[in-house]
This record gives sequence, C-alpha cells and structure tokens, in this order.
Amino acid sequence: MNKNKDNTEVIFLSDPSERLMHPFTNKQIVFTGALSTMTRSEAAKKVRAYGGIMQGAVTKETDFLILGEKRRGISTKQMKAEQLISHGFNIQIVPEDDFMWLISISKV
Repeated sequence: MNKNKDNTEVIFLSDPSERLMHPFTNKQIVFTGALSTMTRSEAAKKVRAYGGIMQGAVTKETDFLILGEKRRGISTKQMKAEQLISHGFNIQIVPEDDFMWLISISKV
C-alpha cells in the first residue's frame, strides 16, 4: 500500500480485466445425453450463471460438449464434435463428472 500526502492509505485495485474467469465464461456449450445428477434445464441455468451460452447443436463455434452419463453409445452431437476436432476446431468434450467439477468452481 502507498500513502498519499494526507497520510491515509491508498489501496490500488487490480485491473478487473485481469481477473481469472470461469472456463464457461463467453463459451458456447452443448449437452448430449441425459445428466444423472440434474436436469438439463438445471444444468443450463448453472452454465448461464457462469456466463456460458447454450447451444442446441454442435457447430464450428461450439467450445464445450458435455456428455451426460445416461446416453447410449456415441450420439450424433459427439460424432459431429469429433469430426470438427479432426478438422482443427477447438471443441472440448467433457464427461459429466468433469462438468460437475467445473460448475463447482466458485465465481471470481
């Protein structure tokens, strides 16, 4: 801390743009398969609370594909994401357990 001429303490706050952001902030997210821990609607609310953007289908703009535990095999959304990944697009495929961990991270 620095002291100014009035001998009072001056606190310099860090630049808010330098704060750490949640991994979902401003990211486009798609769900596939049913979640075992919550409804898709509840999960979507949590994603939006962290600044995430919900999508209904996987596109080149998708950032995360969340795989619900209650699914039968590979979904068409997962196949599409894997195809886009093979063409160089940066899509993270996240299992439900990892999704639950990510939404447990406190907001900054």
